[in-house]
Amino acid sequence: MNTITANQLKTRGVSIIQDNLLKDQELVITVRGKEKFVVMDMKHYNYLRECELDAALHQAKADYQSENYITETVDAHIKRIKQ
Repeated sequence: MNTITANQLKTRGVSIIQDNLLKDQELVITVRGKEKFVVMDMKHYNYLRECELDAALHQAKADYQSENYITETVDAHIKRIKQ
């Protein structure tokens, strides 16, 4: 994963992001020597979101099959999650 500094971003602007994303899918921006931000193109971001949603669906199906869920009224649910 490529890394640039906030100072490089400040002086070169978006072009440094574009140049680095041609080499790698993600770019880390450091501030005062510490990793602070990750930049990626929308195609890669959407792919990661799909993976996240697939994992959540898989977990929900596994919970359903193992009967790891609660059936309750809306009021009971609201009360439970507020605790």
